[in-house]
Amino acid sequence: MSGIELDDFGALVERPDAGVRRDSQERWSGLVRPSGGLGRVAELADWLAAVQGQAVARPIVRPRALVFAADHGVARLEVSTRPAGSTVDLVRAALDGTSPAAILARQYGAELRVIDVAVDCDPADLPAAVTAHRVRRGSGRLDVEDALSPEETEKAFRTGLALADEEADSGTDLVLLGDLSVGGTTAAGVLIAALCGTDASVVTGRGSGIDDLAWMRKCAAIRDGLRRARPVLGDQLALLGAVGGADLAAITGFLLQAAVRKLPVVLDGVVSAACALVAQRVAFRAPDWWVAGAGTGEAGQAKALDRVSLEPLLERAVAVGGGAGALLALPLLQAAAALSAGLAPEQVAPPAG
Repeated sequence: MSGIELDDFGALVERPDAGVRRDSQERWSGLVRPSGGLGRVAELADWLAAVQGQAVARPIVRPRALVFAADHGVARLEVSTRPAGSTVDLVRAALDGTSPAAILARQYGAELRVIDVAVDCDPADLPAAVTAHRVRRGSGRLDVEDALSPEETEKAFRTGLALADEEADSGTDLVLLGDLSVGGTTAAGVLIAALCGTDASVVTGRGSGIDDLAWMRKCAAIRDGLRRARPVLGDQLALLGAVGGADLAAITGFLLQAAVRKLPVVLDGVVSAACALVAQRVAFRAPDWWVAGAGTGEAGQAKALDRVSLEPLLERAVAVGGGAGALLALPLLQAAAALSAGLAPEQVAPPAG
């Protein structure tokens, strides 16, 4: 289909250093009593130590919230509470600093970067820095046509690769991954159902808060998309082009190259979970470089995360998108790094009583 050799990622992606993880785990036995007293926070510190390659985790100093934005043609079937083609409004709110993710990024010291890969608006309506990586305006209706052409799929995937390199080269030490779209959870549902071998109804969630009639339309769209996805299940790029979209293709590329570059990533909602599932098919070690932020309450997200062996750090049904769920996990990761670096044996008081 393209000049991209997906098989290469299987060899390029290495696991985080298991020896460093063990060293980090052993440190806690001399630092914290009772044993396991820090619970999941210590486990996160062990993960950070492993991905950073040193037993004492470094503080997170340059976190970046990276949000991919796109419109999906399937939204014309009224599968969302938002009208088709209205992703531009979500992008403007993020850029204006009024979206939940923008507020959280500001609160927790993460720089927010929005990437328009397929927003259905005139490029002049958004800043040039946002539209610089646009692949196309909107996507095809995945229930009856390919979301992207082969050339567009490759361009979107390569955009993700390039952005991962940019972030790694710029000194970003943690990426909070998000998406902004109308219709994106429908595309994600198709990918998850196809790769998990399950029925559309099992992965069809409420997305933006749809009612029962919209849920039935969404379920039907996912079922139609599944029929188009099954013939190309063996080709991950063809699958992303047939029933994904520019945002999902770019996010998948980003996740894979981030793993190659040893850049840790926090996943957000069902869209990034679906992309993680596709990326795992390409490089089975890649999920070791990711953690999941907050659970959204979407069955599709839960199924995808279970398949890639990730458990959300927070279970609060945060489904607003835009990276908010990933950003909510940032203070927990910052705390884990601070405790790893700050605790010393002489600082630890004996247990009370």
